[in-house]
Amino acid sequence: MCSVCGCGTLGHSHSAEHALDDHQPVHPYVFTPLAQHAHVSGLTQARMVQIEQDILTKNNQYAQENRQFFSERAMLVLNLVSSPGSGKTSLLTETIHRLVGQVDMAVIEGDQQTSRDAERIRATGVPALQINTGKGCHLDAQRVGTALKQLPMQTASLLFIENVGNLVCPSAFDLGEAHKVVILSVTEGEDKPIKYPDMFYAADLMLLNKIDLLPYLDFDVEQCIQFARQVNPSIQVISVSAKTGEGMQDWIKWLEDERVQQGISNA
Repeated sequence: MCSVCGCGTLGHSHSAEHALDDHQPVHPYVFTPLAQHAHVSGLTQARMVQIEQDILTKNNQYAQENRQFFSERAMLVLNLVSSPGSGKTSLLTETIHRLVGQVDMAVIEGDQQTSRDAERIRATGVPALQINTGKGCHLDAQRVGTALKQLPMQTASLLFIENVGNLVCPSAFDLGEAHKVVILSVTEGEDKPIKYPDMFYAADLMLLNKIDLLPYLDFDVEQCIQFARQVNPSIQVISVSAKTGEGMQDWIKWLEDERVQQGISNA
């Protein structure tokens, strides 16, 4: 198992885009909760905590380099995070369809295996690069920085980073993005924000997805929003359905407003 969060094994991460990740080791991220079980790895709790701090510090250095890259090119960059099956990729492809021709866009896709999601994005005509993390459970700033060198990035463009499906580890890793956007499907239960508070605390926006299914579910929308704001009083919430299009215009307007606030003009 991974010495960080129990999600995988140390070794090599093989990307579908071989030039990106071949022969690059999966870093042994270590989170504080696991330090309570340091005896499993033979390390002391203090040493585990120190490793965690060193890794996050190094990640933040790479994140700052990415942020400088984005700033110099006047790019709006969003880190899309969620659990598996939230409809993240479907929502992203629908978003691209609505913005294509108006805004230059690119996508970095993070998954443990396969390039299926990147292929779905490329089918829209937008460039996408797949990062396969192998046993790893999240993207880190260094891998994103490497990916940036292989994507045709335009000035004043919009970059979506679709993170690995996981509501735990991606919350701790800054990629240099302007905002984390957490996607929560109504099929997951309204208590996810208080079960996984770090993710919802780190996010600036929650997209409540698959609302077309609400008539068939026992899901309390108001309770879910209340839980999210209990964790993060400033979190914004937009209810959407990638399938029917409901709420999509509100999401598109949020994106447009963010671009205006950053002084980014349309392509």
